[in-house]
Amino acid sequence: MLKYVNTSVVFQEIPDEVTLAINISNCPCHCPGCHSHYLWDDIGLPLDTNAIDAFVSEYGTDITCIAFMGGDADPKGVNLLAQYIHECHPEFKVAWYSGRIRIPSIVNKTDFDYIKIGPFIRHLGPLNKPTTNQRMYRRNSDNTFEDITSRFWRKN
Repeated sequence: MLKYVNTSVVFQEIPDEVTLAINISNCPCHCPGCHSHYLWDDIGLPLDTNAIDAFVSEYGTDITCIAFMGGDADPKGVNLLAQYIHECHPEFKVAWYSGRIRIPSIVNKTDFDYIKIGPFIRHLGPLNKPTTNQRMYRRNSDNTFEDITSRFWRKN
């Protein structure tokens, strides 16, 4: 079962979107240098369709995107919630931040508008560094994915 610990409205996680970031616990990735060790534990409240509906009721007029931050212990569960959002709350885009190198084959990537993949590797840096191993993809209208990682890099 997916559980979340907290949420936050953020402006930099997904380009051009005001995003409700949902921090999911029980992370199996355990990246060295992780800034969110508390998400390694199986803690928090159930993340299900009732929770999604409550978030929409609370934040719906303030956000354009809902992002799952983690969920790698239950990728199918994340996928089902993405499907639910697209079916029941189609006004929102859906994003997933995964610490995995690739998305598992049991996940239908086209249920997401944005997908970030890659573990945090300290010496390579986070998504906003050109040296990062992490990648952010945006789904195009033809359901192909475009690497938009460079949008996070500051131009001098």
